[in-house]
Amino acid sequence: MPRHLRNSPIRSWEAGDSVQGYALLTKKEPRQDRNGKSYLDMELADASGSIVAKVWADSPALHGQFDLHRFIAFRGTVKSYREQLQLTIDDCREVTEDDRRLGFDEALLIPSTREDIDDLWRRLRTLLDAEVERPAMRRLAAETLAAYGAELREHPAAKSMHHAYRGGLLEHVVSMAELAVAVCGHYRELDRDLMLLGVLFHDLGKLRELGAMPANDYTLEGRLVGHVVLGRDLLRERCAAIADFPEDLQLLLEHLVLSHQGKKEFSSPVEPMTPEAVALHFIDDLDAKLNQLRIARESSPGMLYHRGLARYVYLPPPEGPPLNGAEPPEPAAALPEQPGLFGELPAGNGSPAHLVEHPVDHHAGDRDVQPDGQCPVSDAPVASEAPAECAYHGNSREEGHGGGE
Repeated sequence: MPRHLRNSPIRSWEAGDSVQGYALLTKKEPRQDRNGKSYLDMELADASGSIVAKVWADSPALHGQFDLHRFIAFRGTVKSYREQLQLTIDDCREVTEDDRRLGFDEALLIPSTREDIDDLWRRLRTLLDAEVERPAMRRLAAETLAAYGAELREHPAAKSMHHAYRGGLLEHVVSMAELAVAVCGHYRELDRDLMLLGVLFHDLGKLRELGAMPANDYTLEGRLVGHVVLGRDLLRERCAAIADFPEDLQLLLEHLVLSHQGKKEFSSPVEPMTPEAVALHFIDDLDAKLNQLRIARESSPGMLYHRGLARYVYLPPPEGPPLNGAEPPEPAAALPEQPGLFGELPAGNGSPAHLVEHPVDHHAGDRDVQPDGQCPVSDAPVASEAPAECAYHGNSREEGHGGGE
């Protein structure tokens, strides 16, 4: 029997469900079908994941007023197309302040790290203070955190898939820094100062390449320049602010930033040529890939084809409670007395069935539905008819920019 759901997280939807609720509009593109009829190709997201959505020519929502990167109210039906869920939208509008009494809460619609951001920040500051030895490098780390810390705490690490949520960049940097300390403990020839400052700066250009949540889209300079070169520029600015910063160390740090994606065709101007650069690249790649697999395992366990890795992967269902420690949501309760988000009458008064209210679990894993030819690590478009596979991040190469993080 089809379910009629309201304010249920996207991740909980099933084919055949009639749903209404609130979401962040992350994609809106006008298109035409084979018969020349106009429709909208969209993507909706909440804290639990995202889903492709279509507004067809016969829907009143086709001419509705709702803009990209805004919160919207929607009503539609979940369908299965090519083994992926997608939403056919019957009605859609931008959220108003009055929607708060019907359950709208923007905090529940913005994907965020499951980690405590204050704890991540404490771990990063403590690690850099304890492990970096050279005075100039210690000052570089401290002044960089002071200059960019507020943005670093909030920023996503990518547009989708890999740490693509509020606090994702900080989570990625902390994870890599802790891995770098462990790797340096095993390979003692590695320069720990260079490794840790390389981790800090390698993706710092994302602060300029991507807008902050909830928009999380490419800026003009992000498209035209890219985070690798932007990160090198931020490094140069910070080094220039320190009198007599050692030129040899700055050169080695610049190489770490410029080479961290591993291949020229994946937007690294140079390939890793020092032991620290090789190690940094593989630590970055490991953290990015395992983050993708964790998200996929939580949303679709089992044997599946993972576009990000361009292969089939087997992901056994996780055992025990959710990794974020959240308790399972309470069973949904039918709310026959509640009106719909578009003025529909409650069940028994003309609407088709009970609406089922469900609190959004804003720590749930993503179910990102990626279009063909999109880089799942850098999220940049590539030629869909012939995407190139990245041998390192396992992604499609962006046309003119390169893939990978």
